[in-house]
Amino acid sequence: MTAADESGTPGALHPRGELVRRQSAWTRVTHWIWAACLFFLLLSGLQIFNAHPSLYIGQESGFEYNNSVLSIRAERRPDGGIAGITTIWGRTFDTTGVLGFSGSEDEPLGRRVRAFPASVTIPSYQDLATGRVVHFFFGWVLVGTMLVWFIASLINGHLRRDIVPLGADIRGLPGDVASHARFRFPRKRAYSPLQKLAYAVVLLVLFPLIVLTGLAMSPGINAAWPWLIDIFGGRQTARTIHFAVMVLLVGFFVLHVVMVLLAGPINTMRSMITGKYRIDAREGGK
Repeated sequence: MTAADESGTPGALHPRGELVRRQSAWTRVTHWIWAACLFFLLLSGLQIFNAHPSLYIGQESGFEYNNSVLSIRAERRPDGGIAGITTIWGRTFDTTGVLGFSGSEDEPLGRRVRAFPASVTIPSYQDLATGRVVHFFFGWVLVGTMLVWFIASLINGHLRRDIVPLGADIRGLPGDVASHARFRFPRKRAYSPLQKLAYAVVLLVLFPLIVLTGLAMSPGINAAWPWLIDIFGGRQTARTIHFAVMVLLVGFFVLHVVMVLLAGPINTMRSMITGKYRIDAREGGK
């Protein structure tokens, strides 16, 4: 006997199992705080980037250096128009309307010369000071939440049980990849090997890395911990790594949302709101 998936999607059938407690209150609360923090950090970070829309490798930057890896700018065309230009590792792309020069005459701000468009920055108009205030505030909220999550996860076993991949998870990774490729998502009490690997990379690698590279760009931190900037090969390299990690986190977020939709959004969202998750009867709660 099978029952339809709780998302209501036709054809998404799972043997209906029991509701189990899958997420602790600590996990649920920190998850939603992280989601809010990353939203404001991303949009305020793009505001800060717009003040100097170029990335470099090394300690210094300027006209006399040739260490740029990314730049977004506007150039005047031969016909008198303006084009948005993005250069990545020496290769140039016309990104008019998206990066470098965007907007429309119907919008309050009109067409503007700016790296990232007004629709994806906080505030929408160019204001570096406000962007920095918003960015630093939510950055410290993120750090505090990470610390709370880490301590709680050590105490309740969430870190060891659900995040750090073990030998059995590594051995089960090929089968889990094959299962995902066939759009089969068994509902178990425990996280799948791919879930563990993804969460471990995000929580134990990307989150600490984006915090440390952010601190490496602070003059105050540089004075107190000069070794930190040396670890990343200079302030400009730290800024580039910071941006790259942001791109990876955005990619993870997109994949995360897609997986929630494919695996059954009602069941998955319930687990992150109430902690209760309905497993497949055939899995026996394992």
